[in-house]
Amino acid sequence: MHRPEGDIYQRSGHVLVDSRVMQLVIRRYRPSDKDTVLSLFSVTTLGLIQPCFKMAILSPLYIAITLALCVAGYLLGALLGAVVLPGAWVGLIYCCCHAIYSGYLRNKLKTDMQDIPGNFLSRPDDCYWVAEAEVEGNAKIVGMVAVVGKQSGDEQYGELFRMSVSPTCRRMGIGVRLTETVFDFCKERGFSAVVLSTSSPTQAAVALYKKLGFSLVPYDNKSSAYSWILMLARVTVFRMKKQL
Repeated sequence: MHRPEGDIYQRSGHVLVDSRVMQLVIRRYRPSDKDTVLSLFSVTTLGLIQPCFKMAILSPLYIAITLALCVAGYLLGALLGAVVLPGAWVGLIYCCCHAIYSGYLRNKLKTDMQDIPGNFLSRPDDCYWVAEAEVEGNAKIVGMVAVVGKQSGDEQYGELFRMSVSPTCRRMGIGVRLTETVFDFCKERGFSAVVLSTSSPTQAAVALYKKLGFSLVPYDNKSSAYSWILMLARVTVFRMKKQL
């Protein structure tokens, strides 16, 4: 069944924003949303750099490497060496974390996010939604998600993309509402499952997906041109699936 244009497919409810209960509406993307959506996508993607770096540099292995470089630097060049060697190592790890997410953002802004209607709304098996909350009488986009219908052999499934929730509106159930919207859409389309890819620094998102019934499935991303950067940043890419 082809879905008509407009806001026919939407969900409404309430969320707590700034200690007040606000109306939340999840509706289909409109072209006028583009600037806000791209800004939100940029903020949430670049926001992963810091947790990625923290997770890597505070791992037991990297703490041991940093301390070993401090000792080696001191033995080789006194106090200056004890600062320069570990500093260069920490800088390398941060650059790897930055390259992963800034590179991903640049790529997506130049490709599918440049034409959201063409890439996510041109087929009846695809859709793109935004979550709007009423804040001080004004509608504010606080989240978004997309789904693309795909087929593998005899299985038809939906792949979830672009899940983003504003940093100021997290832990309010918006991610759950957006994911449930994807579930309802995929069931209506007759898909047998929903799949997605995410990365290890998104710990809260991974926990949410597991709570909603997703499980990890085998996934090999070692062929990626950035595999060595992922390895240095200690980033793991997860593939998750939920049967409907």
